[in-house]
Amino acid sequence: MRRIFAIYRNDLKNLASSPAAIVVLIGLALLPSLYAWFNIEASWDPYGNTKGIQVAVVNQDEGSTVLDQPVKLGDEIVASLKENTSIGWIFTTEAKALSAVRHGDAYACLIIPPEFSRDIASVLTKDPVKAEILYYVNEKINAVAPKITSKGASSVVETVSATFVKTASETLFQAFNALGVELTRELPVIEKTRDLVFRLEAMLPELDDAVNTAGDDLNRADRVVGTARQALPLAEDVLTGGQAFAADAAKVLDRSRQVLAAASPYIGQDLEEAAQAAEAARNLAGLLAAEAQAPSDEAKERIDAALTAAAGRLDNAAALAGGVRDWLGGLARFSTAGSSAGGGGGFGTEQAALDRLSARLRDGAALVRTIQESRKAGEAVKAEVRDKLAAIADEAVKVSRDLADRYDSVLVPKVSAAFDRADRMAAETRQLLDQAVAALPDVRKLLADAASGVAFGTKELTAVRQDLPGAEAKLRSVADRIRAFEEKGDIQTIIDLLVNNFEKKSEFFAHPVSLVENKLYPIPNYGSAMSPFFTTLSLWVGALLLVSLLSVEVKDCPGGCRAFEVYFGRYAIFLQVALFQALFVTLGDIFLLKAYVLNRLWFVLFGLLLSAVFMLIVYTLVSVFGNVGKAIAIVLLVLQLAGSGGTFPIQVTPPFFQAIYPFLPFTYGISMMREAVGGILWDLVWRDLLWMAGYAGITLILGLALKKPINRASAGFVRSVKRSKLIH
Repeated sequence: MRRIFAIYRNDLKNLASSPAAIVVLIGLALLPSLYAWFNIEASWDPYGNTKGIQVAVVNQDEGSTVLDQPVKLGDEIVASLKENTSIGWIFTTEAKALSAVRHGDAYACLIIPPEFSRDIASVLTKDPVKAEILYYVNEKINAVAPKITSKGASSVVETVSATFVKTASETLFQAFNALGVELTRELPVIEKTRDLVFRLEAMLPELDDAVNTAGDDLNRADRVVGTARQALPLAEDVLTGGQAFAADAAKVLDRSRQVLAAASPYIGQDLEEAAQAAEAARNLAGLLAAEAQAPSDEAKERIDAALTAAAGRLDNAAALAGGVRDWLGGLARFSTAGSSAGGGGGFGTEQAALDRLSARLRDGAALVRTIQESRKAGEAVKAEVRDKLAAIADEAVKVSRDLADRYDSVLVPKVSAAFDRADRMAAETRQLLDQAVAALPDVRKLLADAASGVAFGTKELTAVRQDLPGAEAKLRSVADRIRAFEEKGDIQTIIDLLVNNFEKKSEFFAHPVSLVENKLYPIPNYGSAMSPFFTTLSLWVGALLLVSLLSVEVKDCPGGCRAFEVYFGRYAIFLQVALFQALFVTLGDIFLLKAYVLNRLWFVLFGLLLSAVFMLIVYTLVSVFGNVGKAIAIVLLVLQLAGSGGTFPIQVTPPFFQAIYPFLPFTYGISMMREAVGGILWDLVWRDLLWMAGYAGITLILGLALKKPINRASAGFVRSVKRSKLIH
């Protein structure tokens, strides 16, 4: 290590003693920067300065019509190009345009032929003809210019296509819109007609049935009319008898009202008897409870007799309640029969109460007999049985008392109202019978007219039956066509499609798809995007300049030096100048050119690392192989220019360059610098750093292992070359 530093100090001392050498080293440190800066500046925004590329335009279009509207697309193209300043458009004649392209005064020319608009408009005819724009380009002037002019020509074609689509579709959509508005106005009539057709179609089976039924009905009506005319004398006798019957019915109602008046007290007595029977059962429950407290033979005999009497009274009372209930039901049916009042004046509440009373009384009688059977068997009457008898008796007393209380105030008025309704029915019946007798002459005349009408209807119905099948077939055909139409979309959907904002829709069809660009790592200009490539390239060029002007050999090594000491000792001064080259070029990119760099510090650090590795590679090649090493370094430079993907994507290069791409130092050096410019992904940076470490490791192995034997082996060859005095 001491001798390595001694070599480095000696180089610095020799450098300080020679101002000319200092100037040379400063120049060597700055030259790579100039190389990078000039190239970056020259390519700063080439696609933003294409207005200097002249393209001649010749418009010979004669125009045409599209849907009765005049169209001259050639004039529209010229108008749009005059507003387009991205390329230097020149509007001239065909002869001048072709001459300018041949002599290089214009890079290309566009000729719009006379039939251009006519051919485009032919798309609406049966025999469309594809329109053409003639494009002439001079490709010997420049390699890139034809690509730019071709892009301009393509944009013209796209503009023409969009303009024609917009014009044609706008006209079509205007017509569609007018049709849609008219259909909207007539939609109610259309829908009513459609619904009517469908209803008529649905009614066809009914219509057939109706026609058949009408035929049957006419035959039946003919028979009925004949029968009615024959039966009319009998009807006169019946109506006359009915008048007499109605008079007798009125007399019967009067007699029934008198019977009700006489029967009312007995009905009240029946209800009172039911209440007393229930009270007796309730008292019997009390006697049974008392006997359970103090049993005796005398009490037993008295209770047995009471049980027998209670059972009979309860059965009688239940029968009386059922009889009153049936009487009220019959009266209700009689008073409401044939009446429009229906059951509004019936006895539903009272009948339900009498049903409940009759059921309770029968339950009580059954329970009393159960108690009798238990006593005969010598069993004691349980408390729950006594309580049940008392509850049944209480409910029966409550219902019967309630009915008795409501009898005079509610039941009697209801019964009277029922007889009033019956009187009205009898009076109405007599009136109807009187009217029917009076209408008999009219009925006789009506039957005669009906006989004539049936004969006429039979004749016309025969004609309808003959014409109906044809009408049905036509109606079904119309309905089927409507259904087939609606399967493809109903009328409202079609109207919605037709009624439109024709300007917006034509604009949509002209440009149906828009490209939404999302820049993940935006770089504002082409020069900044190219700075990683030119910066990396300049560092390799700088290393070549250093080995071309500085010697890799140490001729006055203090105390004698071994090969590796010479290798590292002289590399130190090369590394120092290389680092200055990296600082100048990276800082100049940032602050002089104002190139866009997102991570400035890493841009500088990555530049220093690349410069150190590149210097090590080139220095080692020259240190080990001499002038042959310089040639190898130049060959590597040439290969890396094309094979590192610095200018064009590696995928568009020939297979050879794609094959060597993964093994070139530029590949990973440019990648690191791009990460610093656009935004760092550290997984990529670590990959690049590992490759750089690999290159450095391989280079060091090459320099340390091969320098001494190769230098010794090639010493004679080098001396022979130097004797030519042409190669140093």
